[in-house]
Amino acid sequence: MSNLFFLFIFIPILAVVLLALNLLLAPHKPDESKVSAYECGFLALPGQTRSTFQIHFYIVAMLFLIFDLEILLLFPVAVTLYQVNTFGFSIAILFFIVLTIGFILEIGSGAISLSNYNTSKE
Repeated sequence: MSNLFFLFIFIPILAVVLLALNLLLAPHKPDESKVSAYECGFLALPGQTRSTFQIHFYIVAMLFLIFDLEILLLFPVAVTLYQVNTFGFSIAILFFIVLTIGFILEIGSGAISLSNYNTSKE
């Protein structure tokens, strides 16, 4: 059995079989709370007052994911550094310079500064 067989034939068939088993064997008991719209963990009570959600935390999470994926792209270069020679090394350095410039711009714009956002109640 080759790896391509597992990738293109066996894995999709296994995924479909497992999804079908889940639909057939899983209990289906919807109630009011399960079919209602989920609203960020808050109870949907009429007249309920809530504090505003600061979008800053979402921005920090998205920036973390972007930079985490970009750092992950440097891992294959680090593993094969002896095989990629000078050209591959120069491409990796260029990528790292662009990554550093983006990080400096984020710090300069204040996107990842938590000092401006006081989470304590006064």
